[in-house]
Amino acid sequence: MTKEMLTIRVNGETRTVAVEPHHTLLEVLREELGLTGTKHGCELGECGACTVLVDGVPVLSCLTLPAQLGQAEVTTVEGLATGTELHPLQTAFAEEGAAQCGYCTPGMLLSAKALLDETLVPTHDEMAQAISGNLCRCTGYTAIYEAIGRAAARMRKTSEERRTR
Repeated sequence: MTKEMLTIRVNGETRTVAVEPHHTLLEVLREELGLTGTKHGCELGECGACTVLVDGVPVLSCLTLPAQLGQAEVTTVEGLATGTELHPLQTAFAEEGAAQCGYCTPGMLLSAKALLDETLVPTHDEMAQAISGNLCRCTGYTAIYEAIGRAAARMRKTSEERRTR
């Protein structure tokens, strides 16, 4: 099959790559752009390991064709940190032991980020709903909920400090 040139905006950068038209966003991210943080799981849209954000909305990259994206901004787990400063979710996941084997962690982080971008005071039910498409076989989810809550509290504090300056 003939490759096509694709321009895609990922983690704040515009990238142009030659891709097979039938390749999924997951394949393009991992194989063409070298962004291996997005995990290859079930390829059926059932596990959430491949979750990325498209314009802030969680999508399963194993079911998304890059040509469908247009000018949308794609955020992968590599795009969460700012330079060497980890996103509060990344720090909280490490502190709470919410990333045991780590395979589901990138998808969980991005689903949780989408939630915290909407509300910094999420309820347990909102957290459960936000990560409902992400399967974890290691943690039992308690540490994940605690990490999301810890990150939300830190983000609220930071937001409040900025407002009082």
